[in-house]
Amino acid sequence: MAAVAGSTTVFYTPAVVNAPGRIAQDIQIQRHQLRALAIDIWVREQAAQQKARRQAEARLRPKKLETPARHSGNVVQMYVSAVTPSAEVATTYTRQRAAAPDPTDLIIIDEADRLKTASLEQVRDIFDQGNLGVVLIGMPGIEKRLARYPQLYSRVGFVHAFRPLSAAQVRDLLQRQWVPAGVGLPTEGIADEEARAAIIRVTGGNFRLLHRLLTQIARLVEINALHTVTKQVVEAARESLVIGTA
Repeated sequence: MAAVAGSTTVFYTPAVVNAPGRIAQDIQIQRHQLRALAIDIWVREQAAQQKARRQAEARLRPKKLETPARHSGNVVQMYVSAVTPSAEVATTYTRQRAAAPDPTDLIIIDEADRLKTASLEQVRDIFDQGNLGVVLIGMPGIEKRLARYPQLYSRVGFVHAFRPLSAAQVRDLLQRQWVPAGVGLPTEGIADEEARAAIIRVTGGNFRLLHRLLTQIARLVEINALHTVTKQVVEAARESLVIGTA
């Protein structure tokens, strides 16, 4: 939860077989989840503040009522707690949920090549109805396909082509000990220069391939209880993947 706290971006990958209604529903669900998360975080913060306030006020002396109450003919001094009454968390949650806006300001759609004409029109409709941005990620040439739909293409701000990483960029990532999420390597990372050179040669700057190769290297390191990553480990990881000619 903490990792996505404050996020305003929805990342969506359509199914291979997709329909406009399904796309609209899936994206709406993710936007609802993002909004619910923002509300939940706010309520947790309010609950923590309320608890701290109650603890602080509980240490104050009780307040004596100005008008004493009579009981059996005797004057009895009545006291009230010094704690300030506050709304219950449930009530606060309901009020905040009703007032909280949709935090989504960007929708990223991966594998946009899967979208058929009707599905692309659905994405355009979502863009037109909401004050947000839409990013379509696809294989090279997707912009030529989109150009056949004037209503959609007229809304495209720019097209950016991702080029393979240079050898220097891959080396910099390895020196910074970057690894895919959930992947663990030895503490020193990939410090062996021959291993780094092998990774650069095998991946050719392809980031997706770099992701897969590092994941497989981590598996070999864990299975064999290794403490360093060598060129031999990289070659073994390459042989276990279907990645074409190095």
